[in-house]
Amino acid sequence: MKTRIHYYVCAIVAAALLSGAALFALGGSLEARGPLAIGCMVGWGLIAQLLAHSIGGDSTESIASMPYLAAAFLAPTWHLPAAIALAETIVSVVRRRERIKAVFNISQMVLGFCLAILVYRALGGASLLASSSFHPIAFCAGVVVAFATNTLAVSGALAISEKKGFAAVWRASTRGSIFYDVLAAPLPYFFAQLFIAKGVFGALLLAVPLLAVRQIFRTAWRLEQATQDLLQLMVKAIEARDPYTSGHSQRVQVYSVIIGRAAGLSSRDAERLSKAALLHDVGKIHEMYAPILRKPDKLTDDEWSLMRTHPIKSAELVSTVSHLRDVVPAVRHHHENWDGSGYPDRLHGAEIPLFSRIIAIADTIDAMTTTRPYRAARTLDQVRAELTAMAGRQFDPELCASVLNGPFFKRLAEAVSVNGPTSISNNSVTPVLRTA
Repeated sequence: MKTRIHYYVCAIVAAALLSGAALFALGGSLEARGPLAIGCMVGWGLIAQLLAHSIGGDSTESIASMPYLAAAFLAPTWHLPAAIALAETIVSVVRRRERIKAVFNISQMVLGFCLAILVYRALGGASLLASSSFHPIAFCAGVVVAFATNTLAVSGALAISEKKGFAAVWRASTRGSIFYDVLAAPLPYFFAQLFIAKGVFGALLLAVPLLAVRQIFRTAWRLEQATQDLLQLMVKAIEARDPYTSGHSQRVQVYSVIIGRAAGLSSRDAERLSKAALLHDVGKIHEMYAPILRKPDKLTDDEWSLMRTHPIKSAELVSTVSHLRDVVPAVRHHHENWDGSGYPDRLHGAEIPLFSRIIAIADTIDAMTTTRPYRAARTLDQVRAELTAMAGRQFDPELCASVLNGPFFKRLAEAVSVNGPTSISNNSVTPVLRTA
């Protein structure tokens, strides 16, 4: 793994050097106020980097790209990436980053802005200090290239380090910030015009919008983190009571997202599905289920009837969180069957919400690949056979076909291999194609 990440960082360094050499060869001299523009904007970028807020682990997020991009449109020459490299080196020293992380961060930043300037100039963009004409296409392309290079490079490094799929890491890293990135895209032009009109004083005025944007990003991240923490807390509370659900909800979450992708869900819908799957059994936290969940023997008919009410209780709990109300139907109906024999409302066919149909398959996969006291975990071939047999009866047949006949079953198999098989000590669970 260390070898792979070192090769990756070397590739980023090489790309940064090549793009820098191309920009240097392209030539171009600074305008009279060019050095001052670079100094002011890179200075603000340096401050923004030093004020960057943590987003978990060693990762941070800042708005340094805003003043850096403003400088790119004021002084689109090789001098800017050189200044950025110096500023990022200072940041790495102050933050005491590991050498490989420091080299990577400096290189990917230089690469992004070299490419942004090259694209900007290739599309007719020129220094805003020298020309009053504005090239919107060149501007937009430069912004997109800078943002894309940063997110792609960082996602690649995280994917290698965390042994995850690149696409999944990239979606996770951009999902919460893409809206704010789009919203903030015009700011570099505004900053550049402010410098042109007011000079150094205008650069000082950047403090207000920069700090405002920083606060927006920080607040948005904290809200998202608080939401995730709340969801995990709810699930942990159930796991403390029911040995069966220890890790079950997280596994169903993983499998549901894979199945959702097979069904063609968008990233936004996949995120909603992920939350619904994580919370599908949250109703089991109610005290009425505690004796049943702790019972070492098989359930009586009355106990089983009571357990069938847990999707209703789960939906009621989820509905108390205002921003989760759109996934309430998915939680309530995850035990409905395609032929109408499920519970709690005996829905059938397309009446069952798509998310519920997906969770039902994921729930069953986890049940079959989990070792029980009365049987060993099923093999993946057995899982495929059971899903095929129950398509059109318990499960959506088209959804089963999408999962079983495409490349997604391999992804499911890999996920099951990573997450299981798992053993549980409680045998108060329904037959193989049912989970309480």
